Amino acid sequence: MTHATVKILVVDDEPPIRKLLDVGLSSQGFAISGAPNARSAIALAQSDVPDLVLLDLGLPDMSGHELLARWRSENVPFPVIILSSRTDETGIVQALELGADDYVTKPFGMNELVARIRVALRHRFQSQGEAPVFEAGDLSVDLVKRIVKVRGSEVKMTPREYDILRLLVQHSGRVLTHRFILEKVWGEMNDVQYLRVYVRQLRQKIEESPDQPRYILTETGVGYRLAEMVSMSETRSTTRPETMP
Repeated sequence: MTHATVKILVVDDEPPIRKLLDVGLSSQGFAISGAPNARSAIALAQSDVPDLVLLDLGLPDMSGHELLARWRSENVPFPVIILSSRTDETGIVQALELGADDYVTKPFGMNELVARIRVALRHRFQSQGEAPVFEAGDLSVDLVKRIVKVRGSEVKMTPREYDILRLLVQHSGRVLTHRFILEKVWGEMNDVQYLRVYVRQLRQKIEESPDQPRYILTETGVGYRLAEMVSMSETRSTTRPETMP
């Protein structure tokens, strides 16, 4: 898929933001349409299904959360990236738990936004299934053999540490909320501090500088993201997923 075929719907009630995104993303080759409210967004998404939606949470006729929940209940196929104010951590967490794929805080840099769009599109269009080997920089995780290596040397991990890393690998480049990780790894556990301890232990094992991590990045007040500097290598096939813009 090329940039020219990627349709992005911008849902934001602020005309300057829509214009900024139209100009900035069109210059990258994306096809942009805009909606100032939820009603227009619903109509546009039904008449011409977008490949990705940029969604502001503060819409005049329906909250962004309500619109996102509606789309996810209808199993719409497109990824949704939230546009939010820098102080709205609660809103961001709620949106991610409703099914948003990522978020960008206002004000944002166009390069950062385009990078997030590329990650979301790659996740959307890549073939389903788990590649057996994940590689990012000096980090390698064999999801079949459960072997983790850093700079070619195997790293021993506890079962919980590996479970957290595997979850991050499965969603590489995407933000996982604290609650999502806790539920997937521990079930009923809801102690974020407990998770932080394990993440700190993980960083000690895989990061060259644990206090300045390259791989496991903190999304303050929200959760964690495994940095998207990724190539997925299929050990039994040389076929690669279609490259996204």
